[in-house]
Amino acid sequence: MQKRVGNVRWWVAILLGIGIVVNYLDRVNLSVTTVSLQKEFRLTDPQIGYILSSFLISYAVLQLPVGAWLDRFGVKWLIRIGTIIWTIATFLTALVSGFGLILLCRLLLGIGEAPAFPGSSKATGYWFPVKERGLATSAFDAAAKFSSVIGAPLIAFVVSVYGWRAAFYVTALISLVYGIAFWLLYRDPSESGQLSAEEASYIKEGGAQEEKVVPAAGGWATVWFLLAQKKVWGLALGFAAYNYSFYLFLTWLPGYLQKTLHMSVLTSGWYTVIPWFIATLTDIFIGGVLVDRLIAQGHDNTRVRRTVVTIGMLLGLAVIGAAFTTNAIVATIWISIALGGLAFAAPVAWSIPSLIAPKGTVGSVGGIMNLLGNLAGIAAPIVAGYILQYTKSFAANFLVAGAILILGILSFLFLLGRIEQIPEPENLVERVGVETRADNESRVR
Repeated sequence: MQKRVGNVRWWVAILLGIGIVVNYLDRVNLSVTTVSLQKEFRLTDPQIGYILSSFLISYAVLQLPVGAWLDRFGVKWLIRIGTIIWTIATFLTALVSGFGLILLCRLLLGIGEAPAFPGSSKATGYWFPVKERGLATSAFDAAAKFSSVIGAPLIAFVVSVYGWRAAFYVTALISLVYGIAFWLLYRDPSESGQLSAEEASYIKEGGAQEEKVVPAAGGWATVWFLLAQKKVWGLALGFAAYNYSFYLFLTWLPGYLQKTLHMSVLTSGWYTVIPWFIATLTDIFIGGVLVDRLIAQGHDNTRVRRTVVTIGMLLGLAVIGAAFTTNAIVATIWISIALGGLAFAAPVAWSIPSLIAPKGTVGSVGGIMNLLGNLAGIAAPIVAGYILQYTKSFAANFLVAGAILILGILSFLFLLGRIEQIPEPENLVERVGVETRADNESRVR
């Protein structure tokens, strides 16, 4: 069946996945170079925490508008523009001369990369039937982990041989090449000249999201409607708990290995590879292949996804084990278990917006989810920096991450509920208008 209908959609998934790899190279480069930056500019641990999270400030602030823009203008143009901005931001980082300029460059990077994840989620909804959504989502979500597998040692090598500025020149060049490739290759299914009629029918009949369906009320009326949905809050809060731990590892893991376990930059780069490689494998084969296979065999969609997310986040609690050792191998084992579990929970979470969102609002649901997730991501490096400064140890950071994961598990279990499409609001425009008039009359009285 796969061979007969064609595989254009899987080439699209690969293109999106490469984009996320490049996205995260631009995040990993700073993680690997933190010690070098700290020495050159005499930065404190809290200042490093602010630098590590500054990218996420602009990234998170833009998630709601980006979600609405994706629903209105589509994936193609927003990611095209984003690649230009993030390439410029990465190049400029190599030229900075102090704390303030680094912050500005990272804020610009957040603006450029804001459409990447919700855009990939929306594109996956366009291009894939529901039964393939797990593996398709893991194609771009696993890329976020795989980026550290190749990025950490690559950037560590560049830094150790050529200095930290060279790392940003290299990643800027890679971003430029990807931007050109995406501009030339990505099209929505209705615009694709490569998509056969058979594959288009297979995608549509399998429950793919309709293209270019904009909610009747548009804009903020739709956002307010979605924010009133318990399912959306369950998804967003659960994802925020995951993202706190994810960004703690992404931003501080190389620094933790260098500062606490006294590794060199190059050695820390290789140790960083191990947990991220395991995370890449579990993301694809458990969060993607296994989830799709179980659903294809007739198992309940909600039960499968909820069970996988819960088990993954429970395994994430293994991060607590790293709080009680200073042995590099033991710490790496605990961190690998935690990241491996979190990794296969993540693509399940990212597949949910396209499954629960009313027509034309996948971008908005993904934006809300990513907003809360990245607010947690903003907090993680800053909190870690202060904890490290006052305790001189990473132990408390791992304990805090474990407590937050428990709250996330409860959100997925008790707020999200069944994973099914939220009913479309009837006559949202008229309802909003009536409510507005009623409010005005009430104020007059």
